[in-house]
Amino acid sequence: HRFSMNKGGLGSLAVHLTNVAVQKTETGYDKDAGCKWDLRQLKIYMMSRHGSEEVNRCFYNIQMIIIRSLLAVQKVMMNDKHCFELYGYDVMIDQDLKPWLIEVNASPSLSADTQADHDLKVGLLEDMLDVIDMEKKNAPNQEQIGGFDLIYQGGPVKRERPVGVPTFLGCFNNRQRVRQRQAMAKRVREKSAAPSPSPAKK
Repeated sequence: HRFSMNKGGLGSLAVHLTNVAVQKTETGYDKDAGCKWDLRQLKIYMMSRHGSEEVNRCFYNIQMIIIRSLLAVQKVMMNDKHCFELYGYDVMIDQDLKPWLIEVNASPSLSADTQADHDLKVGLLEDMLDVIDMEKKNAPNQEQIGGFDLIYQGGPVKRERPVGVPTFLGCFNNRQRVRQRQAMAKRVREKSAAPSPSPAKK
């Protein structure tokens, strides 16, 4: 259901802005199609309506919301090298393409309603474990791991390679190809670190 400021729609729970658990109970909900878009779908749609420059600025501002909100609570966040936490951000974009932070969820729901939703969340968990790197397979100073991009390391990360967008948030990311590059780089490192065989003696 499309959100509206019409007073006649105030009683409809189906226009809840962020809660799919509410929307999917409405009559006419298509359980196969669902009602979620990934960020790339959203970005493409917004660009078709508002142009790339304005939308890229909007997504950059969303990225800065993430960075600044985490910096604001850095001193009171759990800081234990043996633990990690996944956060989910709810952001609302107004008619002027200004993003507003609604809330940050600790341990967000990872239940899936559709196959596309399932694939997205399984990929998220795979990439999250790659970032944690319990097997110590990552090369140092990587700026991209799976579907994740490094955006802050002592300060906002500035890309060395020339790019036409201020953030990769919502951009196409072939995460499988990134994972293949990571695996290949690991094999090369392991091969170079292996001791050379001793020369055969006569």
